[in-house]
Amino acid sequence: MAWMAKKVVKPGNEEERKRRLSKILRRLNIDYPHVECALRHDSAWELLVATILSAQCTDVRVNMVTPALFERYPTIDAMAAAPVEEIEELVKTTGFFRNKAKSLKGAAQKIVSEFGGAVPSTLDELLALPGVARKTANVVLGSWFRKATGVVVDTHVQRISRRLDLTGQTDPKKIEQDLMAALPRRRWILYSHQIIHHGRRVCIARKPKCGECRLNDLCYADDKLG
Repeated sequence: MAWMAKKVVKPGNEEERKRRLSKILRRLNIDYPHVECALRHDSAWELLVATILSAQCTDVRVNMVTPALFERYPTIDAMAAAPVEEIEELVKTTGFFRNKAKSLKGAAQKIVSEFGGAVPSTLDELLALPGVARKTANVVLGSWFRKATGVVVDTHVQRISRRLDLTGQTDPKKIEQDLMAALPRRRWILYSHQIIHHGRRVCIARKPKCGECRLNDLCYADDKLG
């Protein structure tokens, strides 16, 4: 179905904004009802590793790299004891591989020494690990532990949330605060997954498929295409 591109008048009061947001969330549910994290993983540790590697790298590339990495170092203890040069070689194609290898080894060592060999399940504890910032912590907490402690703000979420006028910020931390204030807490995890999938399939950065977008009539972007 084609959705006509047109300028949209922004709602003037809080009730209108709430109704518009409800429409956005309902339509996302229609197109992406059961989406989950695109990073392949079978444990909290594998998801943590994959998310650290995903910085400035596509999920597709990360999913190509992690099988060999986990085959070589199948446990947290094995990663903690691994020569950092060997980790570098295995993650080289993800970019920034020296920093990422250092973070993986450091995170594994800290988990072994301070958390009994198990990935911690609180925001503060995760943020204490090398290579882990809010985005990574939110991914692990939301996708593995099912804890809605925040909203994952990747490049898709940042770009599309601004196009939908759910935030006017450019800093990911401030965008997350706006989204946490606007969205029902029960939608914090799912919203990010849905927007990420939408950004890959429809609202593509270089050439958005506005004519195919179910959110077209709710979008305020100046560069909408027919």
